[in-house]
Amino acid sequence: MAEGQEKPKRLYQVWKGSNRFFCRGRLIFGPDVSSLITTIILIGGPAVSFCIKVNHTINVNKKDGKDSNYWYIVLFVAALLTCLDILFLLMTASRDPGIIPRNTKPPESEEGFDMNTPSMEWINDRTPHLRLPKTKEVIVNGHPVNVKYCDTCMLYRPPRASHCSICNNCVQKFDHHCPWVGQCIGLRNYRFFYMFISTSTILCLYVFGFSWVHIAQNKEGILKAMRKDILSDVLIVYCFITVWFVGGLTIFHFYLICTNQTTYENFRYRYDKKENPYHKGIGRNLVEVFLSKIPPSMNNFRAVVCEDDMVAEAPSADHVRTSKEKIDIEMGDKFSESNGISLPEILQNLHYDDLEGNSKDKERSVDFDIHPSPFVFELGKRDELVIAHETENIHQV
Repeated sequence: MAEGQEKPKRLYQVWKGSNRFFCRGRLIFGPDVSSLITTIILIGGPAVSFCIKVNHTINVNKKDGKDSNYWYIVLFVAALLTCLDILFLLMTASRDPGIIPRNTKPPESEEGFDMNTPSMEWINDRTPHLRLPKTKEVIVNGHPVNVKYCDTCMLYRPPRASHCSICNNCVQKFDHHCPWVGQCIGLRNYRFFYMFISTSTILCLYVFGFSWVHIAQNKEGILKAMRKDILSDVLIVYCFITVWFVGGLTIFHFYLICTNQTTYENFRYRYDKKENPYHKGIGRNLVEVFLSKIPPSMNNFRAVVCEDDMVAEAPSADHVRTSKEKIDIEMGDKFSESNGISLPEILQNLHYDDLEGNSKDKERSVDFDIHPSPFVFELGKRDELVIAHETENIHQV
């Protein structure tokens, strides 16, 4: 490298989101990664204490000449559940949840649309001459869905995506930001998140049950045994309280999986009065979450980037829209159609990549399957919207 020449930077070093990277960009966490340590302590502390208690029981049985094979199995299962629980937690917290790459610049001014209607708004102060529709309607499995323009990432979000204010990223199939995991839960880590909370539930029930077994084995009576066995008492109370939280969460997310909803959609009553376009039946919904191939990350955080390619800064707080404008509407708004407003050419000429199954038919509408690709502005190519995901299925109605 020539003297005075700066060492090229990698994408994770210039990333504008709030994520924290480790192992030179191989691991990506949320900004509140420190909460992960607290969660590990809350899981590991009681589990290790229980294993110590079981080991003590084995030693006592050996001295009394009793068979300890039963407690060896109990100890092994407890250790296995603990390791799996922490493993699923780390797999959830340390991977890209489905972050959609930002555009480096807003759309070019020639691609703008400058009709003054409620469905249009200024994008930001850097392009005061450019206006774009706030929402764009697409068809998902035969149902109209509105995709929203993200001022921060400067792209049209794909259906089911949302911008996380904590991580400052648009995430595919955004479910929620979990403070216990310290990471967004989305398309690429939801499976591991559910396995984490379900394993936590099983571990709580397991420790709770065998803690009672420890007490019941005392021949002096339950009350006297509880006064002597303080550790088992603490574990029983702790697991009883915890299982209501993680158990309820497990049941709730199992319901979401069976109905093919996200937490974000459920909390906004998205499908209470409208048919869910993503629901395929319980069996296929379960297969989609647990048995389908996880799409590869859309970001190569270790890729070398040039200064000119760095992602633009987010708009300042002085230009934040009103609360009504900031509501994340993805279904329903048809203002532009009802008023006969034609969309600009950049929004009409959509090009779709990686079509699977049938060939293109221009006279038929495009129908997105489970995870539609994001509409991303490629600034070097005018009048073009890139569908940026290799594994997303697009078929014709």
